Amino acid sequence: MPLKRIIITKADHDRLEELFLSRVADAFRNKPYLDDLRGELNAAQIVDPGDVPADVITMDSTVRLRDMKAKETETFTLVYPDEANVVEGKLSVLAPLGTAILGCRVGDLVRRQVPSGMGRWRVEDLLFQPERDSITA
Repeated sequence: MPLKRIIITKADHDRLEELFLSRVADAFRNKPYLDDLRGELNAAQIVDPGDVPADVITMDSTVRLRDMKAKETETFTLVYPDEANVVEGKLSVLAPLGTAILGCRVGDLVRRQVPSGMGRWRVEDLLFQPERDSITA
């Protein structure tokens, strides 16, 4: 599957680059989906927070996804690994689905191999995006 060219802020790009060099990332080594994320970061369009399109999933965005297999919706907030908590709906950017949705837009179809098999989700809604909603670090 060809890599998507994601739009990302410099702050998020830098933090993700640091994450790849950290010990946290060691637990995720040799995962094909992380190779995809790494490639996307290398080819990313880096923009100022105010220039992120309103429908793009960024870090700390809250998104509603439709599981195309189960025909159910799920809501997640995309977070860094130290904030991840599945029970609270906080999805790590280093999880298979987390790497897949970063940089996607509302309406996109996302496919990713997950522990239960090949998953497919549609991005139904972007409920919160810090750049759009004027909450930036």
